[in-house]
Amino acid sequence: MPRPKSLTTSALAAATLAVLDRDGLAALSMRAVAAELGMGTMSLYRYVADRDELEALAVEHMMSRVDTVPPKKALWDKQIAVLVERIRAAIAAHPNAVPLTMAHRHRCPSLLRWSESVLEVLTRAGFTGEQRVIALRALLAYLIGATEIEHRGPLSGLGTEAMAAMGEYPLLAETAGTARTITPDIEFRRGLDVVLSGLRRP
Repeated sequence: MPRPKSLTTSALAAATLAVLDRDGLAALSMRAVAAELGMGTMSLYRYVADRDELEALAVEHMMSRVDTVPPKKALWDKQIAVLVERIRAAIAAHPNAVPLTMAHRHRCPSLLRWSESVLEVLTRAGFTGEQRVIALRALLAYLIGATEIEHRGPLSGLGTEAMAAMGEYPLLAETAGTARTITPDIEFRRGLDVVLSGLRRP
């Protein structure tokens, strides 16, 4: 029986993302990725040890083109906003992979470079010690949470429509009615500004 052709990490990552995009995170398995590649499951073990390794490859593939150099001459909060927006843009093409970004952030060279860049900006702005830890975690929490809710429960979705019609909850209905007019970009950027405003406080 002929040996399977050599696969690159890029091909493995692309196949993993294809399964995620089409079938969701719950459907991701060694068998599913092997089928995507047109090979037997056992053959896939020649390249990766398990699903966990496939996930890490997929995250790195997603993030590998993210520019981690902040814009020069911009204020620190603008630099942070740009860096965060770049990650959001990278995730947008593969929203089912959002949960994997935090699970594998310590194994993804591109995300590590991004985190280092954010920390450099924060350090130049005077953040140190515990303050810097909290700032980075707050930014990560907003980025991942906002991106997840943008794709799982968008303001343009059926949930907003339903809440806008709930007369027994007048404030919720009014808020949902307004929410339908807000674009995803405006929602994300204004929410990020709320986080940055909190970080700006001494």
